[in-house]
Amino acid sequence: MATKLTAAQIAAQQRFLEDAETEHAFNTGITTLRDLISPSSYEIKNSYFQLGTKFGRTIFVYAYPRMLYTGWLSPIINLDEVLDVSMFIYPIDTAIIMKNLRKKVTQLEASMSVNSEKGRVRDPELEAATADAEELRDKLQVGAEKFFRFGLYITIWANTLEELGESQNRVETILGQQMIMTKVATSQQEPALNSIMPQATDQLQIRRNMDTGAISTSFPFTSADLTQDSGVLYGINMHNNGLVIFDRFTLENANMAVFAKSGAGKSFAVKLEALRSMMIGTEILIIDPENEYQKMCDAVGGSYIRLSLNSDVRINPFDLPKIVGAEDAGDSLRSNLVTLHGLFRLMLGQRTVQANGAETTFLTPVEEADLDQALIDTYARAGITADPLTHNNQPPTIANLYDTLLHMGGSGPDLAQRLRKYATGTFAGIFSQQSNIDINNQMVVFNIRDLEDELRPVAMYIVLSHIWNVVRADRRRRMLIVDEAWQLMKYEDSANFLFSLAKRARKYLLGLTTITQDVEDFMSSRMGRAIVANASMQLLLKQSPSAVDVLADVFKLTEEERKRLGNFPVGQGLFFAGPSHAHIQIIASNTEESLVTTSR
Repeated sequence: MATKLTAAQIAAQQRFLEDAETEHAFNTGITTLRDLISPSSYEIKNSYFQLGTKFGRTIFVYAYPRMLYTGWLSPIINLDEVLDVSMFIYPIDTAIIMKNLRKKVTQLEASMSVNSEKGRVRDPELEAATADAEELRDKLQVGAEKFFRFGLYITIWANTLEELGESQNRVETILGQQMIMTKVATSQQEPALNSIMPQATDQLQIRRNMDTGAISTSFPFTSADLTQDSGVLYGINMHNNGLVIFDRFTLENANMAVFAKSGAGKSFAVKLEALRSMMIGTEILIIDPENEYQKMCDAVGGSYIRLSLNSDVRINPFDLPKIVGAEDAGDSLRSNLVTLHGLFRLMLGQRTVQANGAETTFLTPVEEADLDQALIDTYARAGITADPLTHNNQPPTIANLYDTLLHMGGSGPDLAQRLRKYATGTFAGIFSQQSNIDINNQMVVFNIRDLEDELRPVAMYIVLSHIWNVVRADRRRRMLIVDEAWQLMKYEDSANFLFSLAKRARKYLLGLTTITQDVEDFMSSRMGRAIVANASMQLLLKQSPSAVDVLADVFKLTEEERKRLGNFPVGQGLFFAGPSHAHIQIIASNTEESLVTTSR
């Protein structure tokens, strides 16, 4: 029987349909969480899958060695690759395992009995399996062990298939070296992808039996332990709250490079290390360009040597090391001549600016030859020759070299005129007279703040040369701190000298610390990178955005470390010691802080 609708009912139905249509259109336009996290597209292949523009491949572990050691997964976790690692752990009832182990032990012992009755050669593999099963039974019986099933899947991501293959090879090589066998989840990439998603759904279901001890070794959150029995405290390991206690002289060399932007705490960290190193007998030598170390130096009774044109301090670059009985005593003059060549190229050479901003100072071949002869003649006039017995004579000075150049032929007079301001002119005195300093103190600071900008690189070069002569003459455990080392890297000759010192320091029990805030200038120099490569320790504090990329490339930092490097609070950074590195917090006692802080 048909029912006739009234006009009001028809109008109501139309309004309902219109409302439903409007609501559907509204809901369709709403952005849901699924829209936000879903890739634009995905495609599943036999041995890989593609999500948007990224390629992925999942591999699983199917076999393990007889023995697993703690931290075996750490190389994979710390690998500089984009990886997803999924672990599935299923506890198993002990009663079921005990029943199965009884059967297994019975079978193994029966096999051994049969082999013995038939006179066969003993099977070590069979004996080892029996011993392992018996040991596991004993531990399960007393509750010392539990039993689990363990599944481990690793998904590798890359931008191209070629990169994906290379990353897979690296992962499989690291695991293969530990006798851990892996396979690609061929024809199972979709369930493999679902298994590594944060849904805790194990769709691959490829598992291996493990006891408590074995499965505990797979704990992934391991961190570098930089604690030794001796050394100084550098800070707190932020990964595990352990103390970072280290002796830099136990490494292949004792050199250290410190990089940080202004105000990040680099001087604080270095002064703290110097103060603590003094407590264990290390002598400290410092080149201070900004008067930051005087307070600490005065507090420990050190020698504070202020270099300026108005001071009475004199350092003669012609000084020879007083090496007695050493195998290189006969070469001390030749070595100092080479050093003086670099110094006078810095003082006299014509300067050119390279494309990367570094400056090169050079002399023409004729000027080089005339300078070499003048240096030899100047030493000879002072009675100093290659014979070590003559090296105790009073050395000549720049004023003597000026006189030699002035009265010789060739380019000598021209070189003399360029040298004149250092011998008798504006810059005369500080480096043109006999040395009157004594650095026989546990802490010696050379302050060069009051020197003119033009004279600073020359002063740093001469001070380093003087320190090097002392170090070679008397081998003791020393640290040499060169603050604002980028000023030396601006010039090729001074950069070469600093690199030479870094290479040879270990032989003379010297640890070189280079500090710089101008990372790009330092690392753009070939010698700058070489100096960092010759430093067994590095400390990277907060960096400017432009410096982060440079350091991340040099130190092969992970993406997370790269992000942190630009956002570290003051006093936190990455500490590298040999092959290990950790995120540390530098801390000081109240007394230490009062001595090393310069912000007050």
